[in-house]
Amino acid sequence: MRARDKVKSAAETALICRTLRGEGRIRVVFTNGCFDLLHLGHLRYLEEARSLGDLLVVGINSDASVRRIKGALRPIQGESERSELLAGLCCVDYVVVFDTPDPLPLIEAIQPDILVKGADWPEDQIVGAEAVKRTGGRVERIPLTPERSTTSIVRKVIDRYGRDHQDHSR
Repeated sequence: MRARDKVKSAAETALICRTLRGEGRIRVVFTNGCFDLLHLGHLRYLEEARSLGDLLVVGINSDASVRRIKGALRPIQGESERSELLAGLCCVDYVVVFDTPDPLPLIEAIQPDILVKGADWPEDQIVGAEAVKRTGGRVERIPLTPERSTTSIVRKVIDRYGRDHQDHSR
């Protein structure tokens, strides 16, 4: 299967989850984020999330949603690139782009058994936590890999190359 074939709509993903649950007990894991510049911290986080269940669905913020959260200079990569790159990871089963202010409608449609966020989020601030627990699911918080973030990568590039640097090595 090609990575881009794992990028689905919310309705397609909800149907897949319902169908697989109907065929036998599976544990659906859901997490979400911007995933702007894929890095080691993302990979380790997603691998750990996947280890908690049988199917990992990743919701990613649309470009417009990222701009609302992170500002006009983000995202660096568009939603189609971000979603396909995530889908290319073997630990990710499906990717869904969402444009809502938060992933609650997507969480309610998919009804994950396990909702995962980084340990930097207090459980009472995790969107969808109550909806997942209300249906018998649980919330897991995964420790982040220190000093691995899109912001740190951007800073490193600016520090090394400067804002106006032009690469003439082509």
